Amino acid sequence: MAKFKMKVYQHWLLFLLFLPSSGVLCFSELSFITEPSDVTVLPKDPVVLDCQAHGQPPVTIRWLKNGLRLAESEHIQFLPNGSLYIPKIKHTKEDSDEGFYQCLSQNKYGAILSQRSRLTIANISEFLLHPVPMVVTEGSVARFSCAVTSSPPATITWELNQSTLPLQTDRITVLPNGVLQIHNVQLGDAGQYRCVATNIGSRLKSREAMLTVNKGTRPKIIAEPQNVTVSLHQTVVLECVATGNPRPIISWSRADSKPIDVYNAKVLGSGNLVITDVNSKHSGVYLCRATTPGTRNYTIAAANVTVLVPPSIVERPESQTRPRAGTARFMCQAEGVPPPRISWLKNGEEVHLNGRIKMYNSKLVITQIIPEDDAIYQCKAESEQGSVLSLARLIVVMSEDRPSAPRNIHAETISSSAILLAWERPLYNADKVIAYSIHYMKAEGLNNEEYQVVIGNDTTSYIIDDLESAQNYSFYVVAYMPMGASRMSDQVSQHTLEDVPLRTPELSLTSHSSKDIQVSWQPLPAKLSRGRVSAYRLSYRTAADNTVTSVELPQNSTEYLLEGLQPDTIYLLRMAAATRMGWCEPSAWTSHRTPKTSSSKVPSAPILQLEPLNCTSIVARWQTSSDSVAVQSYRLCYHEEGQPEQPNIQLQAQTYTYTISGLDPRRKYHVKILGVGQGGDGYQTDQTVSTPGCLSARDQLAAAPPPPDHVIVSANNSSAVSLHWNCPSFPPGKAVSYTVRCTPVGTHNASAIRYLQTTKQSMMVQNLVPNTRYEFVVRLHVDQMSSPWSSVVYHKTLPAAPSQAPAGVRVTLIEDDTALVSWRAPAEPNVVVTHYTILYASQKAWMSGRWEIIQREGAYHTMALLEKLELGNVYLVKISASNQIGDGPFSDPVELALKRGNTHRMFSDGLYHIDQRSMTGIIVGVSIALACIVICAVILISKGRPRKSSSHKVNSLGAGESPHAGLSLPNEHHGENVEALIPMMGDHFLDTKGGSKFMVINSAGPVRSKNQSTKWLLFKESKNSAESDRRACLYETGKTVLRYEEHLGAAPLPPSSREIIYGPLHSESSHTSEGSHETGDSGHYSSEESNKEMSENISLTCLMSAGASLKFFSTFIFMVERAFDSHCLL
Repeated sequence: MAKFKMKVYQHWLLFLLFLPSSGVLCFSELSFITEPSDVTVLPKDPVVLDCQAHGQPPVTIRWLKNGLRLAESEHIQFLPNGSLYIPKIKHTKEDSDEGFYQCLSQNKYGAILSQRSRLTIANISEFLLHPVPMVVTEGSVARFSCAVTSSPPATITWELNQSTLPLQTDRITVLPNGVLQIHNVQLGDAGQYRCVATNIGSRLKSREAMLTVNKGTRPKIIAEPQNVTVSLHQTVVLECVATGNPRPIISWSRADSKPIDVYNAKVLGSGNLVITDVNSKHSGVYLCRATTPGTRNYTIAAANVTVLVPPSIVERPESQTRPRAGTARFMCQAEGVPPPRISWLKNGEEVHLNGRIKMYNSKLVITQIIPEDDAIYQCKAESEQGSVLSLARLIVVMSEDRPSAPRNIHAETISSSAILLAWERPLYNADKVIAYSIHYMKAEGLNNEEYQVVIGNDTTSYIIDDLESAQNYSFYVVAYMPMGASRMSDQVSQHTLEDVPLRTPELSLTSHSSKDIQVSWQPLPAKLSRGRVSAYRLSYRTAADNTVTSVELPQNSTEYLLEGLQPDTIYLLRMAAATRMGWCEPSAWTSHRTPKTSSSKVPSAPILQLEPLNCTSIVARWQTSSDSVAVQSYRLCYHEEGQPEQPNIQLQAQTYTYTISGLDPRRKYHVKILGVGQGGDGYQTDQTVSTPGCLSARDQLAAAPPPPDHVIVSANNSSAVSLHWNCPSFPPGKAVSYTVRCTPVGTHNASAIRYLQTTKQSMMVQNLVPNTRYEFVVRLHVDQMSSPWSSVVYHKTLPAAPSQAPAGVRVTLIEDDTALVSWRAPAEPNVVVTHYTILYASQKAWMSGRWEIIQREGAYHTMALLEKLELGNVYLVKISASNQIGDGPFSDPVELALKRGNTHRMFSDGLYHIDQRSMTGIIVGVSIALACIVICAVILISKGRPRKSSSHKVNSLGAGESPHAGLSLPNEHHGENVEALIPMMGDHFLDTKGGSKFMVINSAGPVRSKNQSTKWLLFKESKNSAESDRRACLYETGKTVLRYEEHLGAAPLPPSSREIIYGPLHSESSHTSEGSHETGDSGHYSSEESNKEMSENISLTCLMSAGASLKFFSTFIFMVERAFDSHCLL
């Protein structure tokens, strides 16, 4: 029974666990089985719009008309299966059922909206175009046309003299668009013609037009093909009719040199091109060419075919699961002609955009997600050709254990396209952060797109590049952990620097006479100017002469007139623009021919306006001035920069717009147009325009180019390196440039990051800091696109010799013939000093070029002694720093004057300093030393009073005696204290010239010679390395040096003090016992004697300490004065 209950509980537990997740897994089951479609009906007829949805019950269906919800009534009925039924269609001025219908399906998980269905009521309007009377020559072509607006499209038939026109003859052709053509016109074809338009609801007749037949022989094109826009799967008719004697031959081709689809295209009549079941590949410019047989004379007429394509989604949004306070991005890309409009729905209703929910182009971005954002989202692409939708679900995950927001965010400008962003880690749960998300966008303007970069948790700084120049950006950072995201940090704004313009303005060239050229241009947009344009430079020359003339124009100029030119001459012109950062690269040369000198009047230059329609098409619009002579036709030609010109396109006089299709994205094109009048060709207008990049997700041309590879860095010297890299393969003729970024490793200083431009595959990077590790990356630029950065290459610059001399050189006279020289290390980062060289000489020796040389090893040994100086001389001292690379410069010479009777003076660059601080230090030091002496004397007296009657046994050794045994200190504790007071003994002592002194030390102290005098010196060094005296020294790097020096023949110290300091003389061993100490005369010290000796030792130690204190404070005063004087000098 227990097992059964356990199984039941397990089943219920699994059911409860699966229940919430099943909603997530099954939300996609809400979908349409049948959606409403377009329908055309007659007034008063019934209609049914189907709509059936599938999903987890209950599913409700509601209907919308033109975006508004429909209520069920007697006229509008909802069927049980969800369909909409209208028993009787209304069509009046006050009320009409015509419009757009959609059904909305909803269940507990959300709602979805169907595609749009258009309900059209059949009708036919009055004729927009009636046939017009014509007069033609016998044997030529007659043409009538009419146009009517009809839904559904009407069928056009023709009548001659109010009777149906017989179509059995091959001479008569009726095109699908209703145009009537009569080839090889006969006299019997004359009469009254009219057209009849018929659809399912009505029949309408046009006005009549008279055809008159005369005789004539000159051939010409009487009907040119017209630009046409059609929907998908419809039929296109391009009419081309030419007359002449002999009869011209008509042929068709495409302007982009692509072949015409032979499966769907055919020639109807003598030269009309008919394309059935059109699709997007049929879009383009078609050329009709009429050629006189047996000659090279031909005339070309062109027409653009635009195929309207319903929207289709090429990148669908994906369902996402995001934590609260996170960010969701729904991508949606759609195609179609015309480009569809994209909007977003949330649970079937339009998304309300605010500061948290934004739409960038077609992308929906939701930041700082809240639980209410959990819903079904639909991307709707809509145009005149229809609509299409795609859905995705956003699931919000709740988590309370989130990190706090990143702190102290700040930004620093690096260059015109890069900003360094840095921040501090969150205050709470910083150890759980797995990544940081950096968000940035333009701070000025509305509906700017927000960009995001995700980096690891091992850094708190990032360089954002690819920014626009001279723009203000705002930044914030979000910290992420596995189960959630932090709140957004405080926002910070920073402005990028200006840069030289990215490219020059597009030029428009016209001539008003045979001796001038009017140059005009439009101001550069901010994205291309990269700052405020300060000037323009216009350069021009003739094609036959290389002499260039340049004119600089102010920043607000948009046109300039070149006068005094030669007639009928080809001129080459180009322009450059400048900002505060300098001039950009000038544009390519643009050619323009000045008109010939003529007495007859010709049409003036048309005012041309070019506008990119998409990435492969350009719309040209023009107009002529009102005072221009009559224009019979226009001649237009175009070509890509650097490519030969295409054939001229002949356009009718009433044509003022033309679409150039079949172009390549991101290319510059030159377009020329002129009017043809009775007096000949008119003045010409030349203009350049660039096609944009394709935005289609499937267009490979829009993909970013690959980065450079195989980046190699090699060192040239301590401040320069050479970079080499390989360039990816590109078609010839493309301009490729590179950007090199050089960054010291670990820097947070934006000014240390450098960006360098070049057009070569190598570069020398100079002015680097020696002995520093750098990282190098390279980026490629082509066709106004930039590649990602290459892989990072690290390289350390070579070390360098010191470039500065030691600073703060000071010379202090400490004895009559000895001076102390001190200095500070050169203040250079990343430069290692291994040794110093000191040069000094008297004026007499300096005049003869003889210098004494002393070297100090190590970077921190910044003192040296100058010995055996001669009184009455003036010495010059200078110092240099060196390392393994080389020697640095010498400091300025410092003078030291040795006058008789003057000692202990300080010289620093020829100056002598005594101030109140030094005097105060001297007084305080002497007072403390005297106080120590007095205290020691008091201790000695107080210890000696109880033992005045006691005998004091002193063991003294004669000059020639040898002790039997060594004398140790009275007790171990005292010995340790005394050792703390005596100078440390080094095994070796190195003087400034590298000499060494040796001293033998045993357990009781150093072994000394007996008949030697002692003398304490401050920084005293012997220059004779062969001397046999022995020294004890207390020496540490950068501190005062005390040294004990012995002289042969001098009286020794009193035995007790020498034994206290150094132990017994010539002792080889020391033995101690618990009760007594063995002496040299085999006697024993009593306990009292031991205490007495200990008192003497303490007293002598105090005296020694007092003396050492005097020496220490003298040295301390010197160091304080040196530091203070150095501060004053700085």
